[in-house]
Amino acid sequence: MISIKQINERDIDLCYELDSNTIALWSKKQWTNEFKKEGTKIFGILIKNLVIGLCVFQVVLDEAQINYFVVNQRFRKKGFGSYLMNFLIKKCEKLNLKKLLLEVSHSNVTAERFYSRFNFSTVGIRKNYYKDGSHALLKEKKLTTK
Repeated sequence: MISIKQINERDIDLCYELDSNTIALWSKKQWTNEFKKEGTKIFGILIKNLVIGLCVFQVVLDEAQINYFVVNQRFRKKGFGSYLMNFLIKKCEKLNLKKLLLEVSHSNVTAERFYSRFNFSTVGIRKNYYKDGSHALLKEKKLTTK
C-alpha cells in the first residue's frame, strides 16, 4: 500500500538516513534546521511503513520552493516520484500558490527530464553553483489556482 504523510521533527534520523543513502545533500544539522524554517513542509512517500522518498518544500507568500526531492534508488523508475510530485502540485494548488520553484544541476539529466514531464521550465542559471562546478538550473512551474 502506497501512502503519503507529513513528516515531523521526530523523523529527522529517518530523513537523514534516506538522504545519506541517496544524494547525500544535507548534514543532520541541516535537516534539523529545515524543520525549523517557517512555511516548510516535509512529506514522505511510503510503501507500508517504509519511507522510500521525501519532498521538502517551503511556502513563501504565493510561491513554493522545492528544497529537496528524492526517491530511494531501489524504487526509482516505478512511478513513485511522479506520485509524490503530483501530490505536491495538487497540495500547492489547494493552497492557491501561483508558482512552484526548484533548482537542479545541469549535469543531472535524469532529474531534468523528470521535472520537464511536469512542465517545469528553465527561467535562470546560476553558473558554477555546485561544488563540482556545475551550473544550477532555476526551474519554475506555473500552477492553476482554484
